[in-house]
Amino acid sequence: MGNTVAREDFEWVYTDQPHADRRKEILAKHPEIKALMKPDYNLIWVVVLMVLAQLTAFYLVKDLDWKWVVFWAYVFGSCISHSMTLAIHEISHNSAFGNSKAMWNRWFGIFANLPLGLPYSISFKRYHMDHHRYLGGDGIDVDIPTNFEGWFFCTPFRKFMWIVLQPFFYAIRPLCINPKPITRLEVINLLAQLSFDVVIYYLWGVKSIFYMLAGSVLGLGLHPISGHFIAEHYMFLKGHETYSYYGPLNLLTFNVGYHNEHHDFPNIPGKSLPLVKKIAAEYYDNLPQYNSWIKVLYDFVMDDTISPYSRMKRQLKGEVKQE
Repeated sequence: MGNTVAREDFEWVYTDQPHADRRKEILAKHPEIKALMKPDYNLIWVVVLMVLAQLTAFYLVKDLDWKWVVFWAYVFGSCISHSMTLAIHEISHNSAFGNSKAMWNRWFGIFANLPLGLPYSISFKRYHMDHHRYLGGDGIDVDIPTNFEGWFFCTPFRKFMWIVLQPFFYAIRPLCINPKPITRLEVINLLAQLSFDVVIYYLWGVKSIFYMLAGSVLGLGLHPISGHFIAEHYMFLKGHETYSYYGPLNLLTFNVGYHNEHHDFPNIPGKSLPLVKKIAAEYYDNLPQYNSWIKVLYDFVMDDTISPYSRMKRQLKGEVKQE
């Protein structure tokens, strides 16, 4: 089982998050970056093709043996599903249609959500904006694990299980940390999703539904792409709360690995974040970074100094305006 990690609480800090100040400094030095603050219309077509790819897969798996349904759910479906959650992440930042058409982005997010099987898009948008405004904010940022997660998942085996169960924790954590009243759009997201699931079951049966749901759960759990959940903000180096990843899996994840760049410029689509790094290289090249999400997962499990407690947490001051 391994030894219990030494850390017994989060790393409390009493400074503001670094991203707003760095954004101001970079824009003052490189105003040309403002030209990158525009929608990525290619995102629309990529999402449509991903939805069509999953619809095709739902049809193809309907008559397969169960072992092959499970195989393709992990090998193919999980990759598409996780990639689609990161497309929804892009859409939550209005990257598809721009800030002037915010509702178009919300409806498109509900469409992108369909092949995941469970309603996600609208609720994610509400909580993710809080994550950007109040990074590490106690009781606000639901990306921060609960005290129970930090206390219990403290050995290699338990941390391994925590990674496997990440979809479960991401679903219930908002209800524990920062529950919000349900909105009309969330109800629409739910009804649209249930209707889609019923249609898929009616047309192609239980194996297609299993493939859809298993792909989503497996893709967000023990999967190489899931390394980004830990790589983004878990404190492998003391004093650094955001880390970027510059490996090949960015091709499947809309460059979510460029995470320092993303938090500095959340209104720049993922497609353009490599340009941000190139233009302002003096700000990013010397920051801690990763080249392998698989290694991040391995190190998280095996390093006794790292656990769900390895996050910076701050007590927010002044008025808090949530999404």
